[in-house]
Amino acid sequence: MTSLDKPTQDTEQDARAVTEAALFEAFGGVRGMVETVLPGLLFVTIYTINKDLHLSAIAALAVSLLLVVVRLVMRDTVKHAFSGVFGVAFGVVFAMMTGNAKDFYLPGMLYTLGLGLAYIITTLCGVPLIGLILGPVFKENLSWRTRNPGRKKAYAKASWAWGLILLAKCAILFPLYWWANTAQLGWVLIALKIPPFLLAVWLTWVFLAKAPAPIDVFAEMEAEEKAEEERKAAQARDPREQGESQAAGRHRREA
Repeated sequence: MTSLDKPTQDTEQDARAVTEAALFEAFGGVRGMVETVLPGLLFVTIYTINKDLHLSAIAALAVSLLLVVVRLVMRDTVKHAFSGVFGVAFGVVFAMMTGNAKDFYLPGMLYTLGLGLAYIITTLCGVPLIGLILGPVFKENLSWRTRNPGRKKAYAKASWAWGLILLAKCAILFPLYWWANTAQLGWVLIALKIPPFLLAVWLTWVFLAKAPAPIDVFAEMEAEEKAEEERKAAQARDPREQGESQAAGRHRREA
């Protein structure tokens, strides 16, 4: 390794580390995945054993609320746990209203379908959804749209990956919703929770790790504010300096 190679490798490693941290924050990491899977796993387990819709639904909702309480007690971010509560709550309402246990999964399936389409449509419109999600996390906001074309391209690739993976997942689940029983649908859905998600996150990491570094717009704004303060301070000093210079000139002439 030459002395010129090492800084480049260090920069690439830093970029990958930043990308990993941002993805972990955005998608919740291991804990977020557990909070996503656990309520549905509890529902399908109880329903498989005793075919009791009400008990299964109440248990799933209770564990979702418990996960939120644990987050609150630990003073941790609750956005992932809250999203799980809303998803489970909608599923419980649907299932209770129709009396069909399979409808517990329907809101989540429709959400997955809508999200997959959103990734594809926003990318076709030139504003890939993954960039809108990760831009604030990377402190670049929307600067990648006009100032960082290489990064915009990476976001487009990642959004295509997310969209196609989610739509492929829907292509498996919706036929099962019509043809399979509740237990079969539930276990397949549980099996498809984590692997497609991990694949999409990994592809996002691959694309972004090779992309140009994000533009820190927050740092730019802070630098502009600091420069503006220094400019104002300099303007405030100038009149005093001019006044002192004029007074000194008068004093010399009088002398």
